[in-house]
Order: sequence, then C-alpha cells, then structure tokens
Amino acid sequence: MTTFVIVGGGLAGAKGAEALRDQGFDGDIVLVTDERDRPYERPPLSKDYLQGKAERDSVFVHGPDWYAENDVDLRLGVSATAIDRAAHQVRLSDGSSVEYAKLLLATGSSPREFPGAEDALYLRKIGDSERIKAAIVNSSRLIVIGAGWIGLEVTAAARNAGVEVTVLEAATQPLLAAVGPEVAEVYANLHRANGVDLRLGIEVDQVGAKSVGLVDGTVVEADAVLVGIGAAPNVSLAKAAGLEVDNGVLVDASLRTSDPDIFAAGDIANAENPGLGKRVRVEHWANALNQPAVAATGMLGGSAAYDELPYFYTDQYDLGMEYIGDITGYDRVVFRGDKPGREFIAFWLKDNRVLAGMNVNIWDVVDPVKALIRAGRQVDPDRLADPEVPLEEI
Repeated sequence: MTTFVIVGGGLAGAKGAEALRDQGFDGDIVLVTDERDRPYERPPLSKDYLQGKAERDSVFVHGPDWYAENDVDLRLGVSATAIDRAAHQVRLSDGSSVEYAKLLLATGSSPREFPGAEDALYLRKIGDSERIKAAIVNSSRLIVIGAGWIGLEVTAAARNAGVEVTVLEAATQPLLAAVGPEVAEVYANLHRANGVDLRLGIEVDQVGAKSVGLVDGTVVEADAVLVGIGAAPNVSLAKAAGLEVDNGVLVDASLRTSDPDIFAAGDIANAENPGLGKRVRVEHWANALNQPAVAATGMLGGSAAYDELPYFYTDQYDLGMEYIGDITGYDRVVFRGDKPGREFIAFWLKDNRVLAGMNVNIWDVVDPVKALIRAGRQVDPDRLADPEVPLEEI
C-alpha cells in the first residue's frame, strides 16, 4: 500500500490529509504532530477563543472521529526528527520510522523569542492562548512587546477585558512593515482611542515575567508580559535533510521542494507565485487553508499551481478588516470612504496600478479589489477614491 506522510498538525497538515482523500487517494496517510491536540486553526487563539467568544471545540479543523473515519493515522505528541531522503523514511521521536512515497511538510512557524525572556508569554499554541487568557483574567496591567498583528489582537482582547495595556514597539508606527505609514496611523489612533499606552520607537533591553527594562534605563512594570515580535518558519527538519531553504522551504508553484517527492505548504512554504511573478512566503491562515489542495494534486501526479494573492484579516475592538495583495514597492495610498471614522477601503498603488487593498468595516468587496489587482492596469486615482464610482467600473 502506498503511504503518504504529513509532518505538522496545524491547519495545513489537516487540510493536506483532507485534500488527498477528496482527490481520491486511497493509500495510507500518516499525519505526525508534536502537539497533544488534534489539528486546530490558529486565528481564534488571538481572536474569539482568547476573548471567550468561542468554545475550545470550535478551533479544531475536524471532529474527533474524522481521522479514523477517513483512515488517517493521526499520531499525536510525536515529532519528526529526521528525513532520510534516500530511504524515503521519516524518523520519529518515539524511535520508530515511517516510509513514504510522498511527503508533505507543514511544520509551521514558531514565535521569535526575545533573548532572556523565557518567563514571558508567547502565542502560538492553544495552551499559550489559554495561559494568556488566564493572565488577562488575573491581571490589571499587561505589557505587550511588539505592535504586529498578534500583539495588537492580544492588546485589544485585554483592553476589552478592562486590563491596562502598555505596548512597546521598536518601529515608528504599529504594523509599519505590513501596511506602511499611511494605514499604520489608523491602528495607532484606534488603540490610543481605546486607552492603550502605545509607545513607539522603543528599544527594549531586558524582559522579565512582570517587567521590561528599556535601553534608556526606564523600567515598565505590569502583572504579565507578552512578547509578540514575529515568527520564524520551522525549517530545521527540511534544512537537515538537504532541501533548499531560504526564508522558508523553497518550493515551486506546485509546492514541490527541491526533492520531487517532498512538498511543503503553509507558513514554511516560500513559493513561486505566478500571479505576482515572484516568490512569496506568507504566515497567514489563507495559505494554510488553500495551499494543501495544490500540494495534494502534485503528490498524486497531477498539475496545479498556487497563484492566490496573499489574504489576511483581523478584528480589533470595533474594527474589522480584510487585506488582499502585496504592497511591496507601492508609491502611493488612495483612500475611499471615511478614514477617520474607520470605514474605508485603502488601495496601495504603484504607477497607478493597484497592488493591494484593505477594506475596513466595509464588506463584500474582496472580489472586485482582487479583480483590480489581477488586471494590472493603470487606474484613475480620483475615480478609485470616489465611493460613488462602483469598483467594478474601474
């Protein structure tokens, strides 16, 4: 019997198993994860589950019986320690090995740690979310280091619970690398309007469990400290196996690695994107959700390419947004709607061509925004900014 092995028990790993069955694979599937819980989705960990708006069972990708019903050998609490490409084997932490005909790597990413901050809180796994939830319940003051998506979502959850929050960010604006200064200003104003002590351009020196020392000698104290300074792809397994690695595992548009029998999906996949004409590695839910079906097609000998535009979303206080595209190289931002009132669409342009769009508290516009990006044509910025002109006409 042909065996396909999946390493990684997040959304990408679970969707990989699902896609293989959906596409008719009737061989053995072994899904290996170092977590004790069956595969779950991560966005709720900093959103609804963290805020107590969703039950624990809601975060799981499949029901508890799905794996047995679909003949997926789910091995919990077991990590892959090595890949023997010549023997087509994956060695596991329990001392066993499993042979594979095709292998899908979906090992995800891990939070970047601040040196010496072992006692601080980090968010990646469901247990982390539960520890942060407990800290919010039992704290009156929280320090958040890093004003990226995770840091700001946790900040919003804590403020909604009445906790005082100080955010320490090295950049001059929150989310600066992700959205640029024009839109980052919206998030700075949002959090300050909700009572956050947002400190920008801050250099952190030391991090403890209940205090943070700054380079200028200032000490900020709280009941708990969260570090949210980004994530790094888990590529050590792939690198040790001799696969090509550079800011993730290098894969082609079919998500095939430098080894024709090994594929990669999700956070670790630095993939050629035909739609963008370059490599893209995105640590967001949409890739983990959609890439595995393409990988499964390739594993089964078919032909498919992943050309979806990067997509992500966030909910903070009364602000909900969706983002699609890639802002790299933009030269201007056009706003359509009420920016101060946080009800608008932002467009990032280069040479009057739309690179990316973000809809804030305006819904059902992702498809026309995507069409503008895909068209690659020059647009009239004045018409783009006019809410009276339908996006479909532009």
